[in-house]
Amino acid sequence: MAVRSKTLDILRNKKLESGFEPSMKTLLRILKAMTENGSKGKTQLSLDTNLNYARLAKHIVWLEKKGLVKSIIDKSKINVALTVKGRVFALALSND
Repeated sequence: MAVRSKTLDILRNKKLESGFEPSMKTLLRILKAMTENGSKGKTQLSLDTNLNYARLAKHIVWLEKKGLVKSIIDKSKINVALTVKGRVFALALSND
């Protein structure tokens, strides 16, 4: 229950620890999973990327701040989808 609460807090407040530096490898895994499989709930995205919820949440918030993804929170369910800008960015990365 504590992990779920921490994840929801990170996503609701959209605040990252000062000095947070996302892992490019992690960002690529998230974008690839979302490009290949579309909008995802946090559980499936966590499984697809092999990331725990807290780490995934921090990277999702970073991607949201850049306008690449949007998260929608409905009670305790969190869905994450690529924005148009995110799709263009992910496709540009996959072409390299």
